[in-house]
Amino acid sequence: MKIDRSTIEQAHERIKPYIHHTPVLTSASVDEATGCTVFFKCENFQKVGAFKARGAMNAALSLSPEQLAKGLATHSSGNHAQALARAAKILGVKSYIVMPRTAPEIKKRGVRGYGGEIFECEPTLVARESTLAEVIKKTGATEIHPFNNYEVMAGQATAAKELFEQVSDLDVIMVPVGGGGLLSGTALAAKYFSPKTKVIAGEPAGSDDTYRSMKSGNIEPAQSQSIADGLLTTLGDKTFPIIQELVTEVITVSDEQIIEAMKLVWERMKIIIETSCAVPLAALLKEKERFKGQRVGIILTGGNVDLARALKLMTEGVS
Repeated sequence: MKIDRSTIEQAHERIKPYIHHTPVLTSASVDEATGCTVFFKCENFQKVGAFKARGAMNAALSLSPEQLAKGLATHSSGNHAQALARAAKILGVKSYIVMPRTAPEIKKRGVRGYGGEIFECEPTLVARESTLAEVIKKTGATEIHPFNNYEVMAGQATAAKELFEQVSDLDVIMVPVGGGGLLSGTALAAKYFSPKTKVIAGEPAGSDDTYRSMKSGNIEPAQSQSIADGLLTTLGDKTFPIIQELVTEVITVSDEQIIEAMKLVWERMKIIIETSCAVPLAALLKEKERFKGQRVGIILTGGNVDLARALKLMTEGVS
């Protein structure tokens, strides 16, 4: 499947009744800290508290009645899990969600709140995929992958499409990268709706597989050594070619830099964002001399925070 301009436009129309048209916020304090004019697309205010509501809803609405009838299944550390459980609830079908046992409790509660049935597994990709295969074999449910799915990618692209409609003449748009669903969608949205805008990804240094993949030209394995729990996964064979073609650069940041960026948003903007969400701002702060005076869009991807853990990180740092 090729995602073109009309694919993204159709996805946007399809999901509009089920999502928030999220606001764009600015902050004089952040502009001062970065030396840029920064526009934050607040997907932390989205349904389920994350941009994932877009892709999951688009993918679910794209299925046939026969596929839907047997329910929806996925593996996810949290936000896609909640988004898919919500989509299933709206469509009146069951959802079966494989989650690593280490996933934040707030995200597990969210899935259960939408009626999702959770199957816990070890926190490895192999365990997630093998557990999901067993669940699908048992239930006959249709898998909607968290990122390596064209309908999901088209749905995620709608966040950047909205941002380009809300703010003109962006020099750069920055998003975090894990599996690449949002990054590939954002890159496609920039290509079709704001071609002069460069697309740059932020990535945790402790899970820098996208950075390494861009250097080697092949999909490199992910490590899982970062507080940004939503980004600890490897790229997909559908997301990587788009990223390789359309993304200008990947900037890696330390966990300490992620905490500082998260703290800046909490303290100055008075809004809650999760660790993964702070990664692109951390990247901008790290390389601020290069972006001086530019107009920069950042998608704030989610706000599903384990408050006790977040407060500990911000007061005690990385242990």
